[in-house]
Amino acid sequence: MVVFLMVPESPFGAGTIMALNHIQITNAKPRDKAYKLADADGLYLAVQTNGTKLWRMNYRYLGRQKTLYFGAWPEVGIAMARQQRAAAREQIAAGLDPAAEKRSDTLARKVAADNTFKTIAEEWVAKNELEGARRSSSTRFAGSLAWPIP
Repeated sequence: MVVFLMVPESPFGAGTIMALNHIQITNAKPRDKAYKLADADGLYLAVQTNGTKLWRMNYRYLGRQKTLYFGAWPEVGIAMARQQRAAAREQIAAGLDPAAEKRSDTLARKVAADNTFKTIAEEWVAKNELEGARRSSSTRFAGSLAWPIP
């Protein structure tokens, strides 16, 4: 179920969708089924049956409908969700898939965080043990990894 707020401005009776505000979001209570509160340009707030309110955006990429998740309200406020929606729409206009870009950014941050001397050294020890290197040399080196590294 999608809830739209219509403002009659057109002489033909068609209205425009008003953007959500803080009061409407706060007053959104859970129901028997999950429902959506539409904001604008594909952004909506999904209200779950347990009361969780999630910012999402539907878009089409290469002929397929996809949904992008921006976070839970109130951790992600209205302004931040709209900024993320604008950034996603720019990516779509540039021919990129925002969900794939988000996944690749997350993976790049994870790889950058794991790229420390200790993790590389532990991988080297594990590789040498698998290849049959002398156990004493790799064990000696692995013991030195327990020392605090400044």
